[in-house]
Amino acid sequence: MHTLPIRPVADDVFVAPQLSAADMTAVAQAGFRSVINNRPDFEGGADQPTHAAIAAAAEAAGLVYRFLPVNGAYQSPQEIAAFGELLRELPRPVLAFCRSGARSTRLYMAATAT
Repeated sequence: MHTLPIRPVADDVFVAPQLSAADMTAVAQAGFRSVINNRPDFEGGADQPTHAAIAAAAEAAGLVYRFLPVNGAYQSPQEIAAFGELLRELPRPVLAFCRSGARSTRLYMAATAT
């Protein structure tokens, strides 16, 4: 895995910029148990890895994978609630990613706000 700026947003929840299928083995080896992909397919053009390719690699690496694509500029209350549900159900530690990590961070902050 190339060096990615994985950042913690909680003790057992982390965010990262775009990951590829090739990254999934290293993500599992780093101790993550679940991955959430918040980036819609082809948002960055045709060269962006598809969620299906990442899902297959994640599952082959023993990770639980979920696809929750959201717009970078706006996350709806329903999307925030869905992210919160994923946080409740997925085995931890969890790594969520998008283009830069910012929208995954916003989703986490909104889903856990009290």
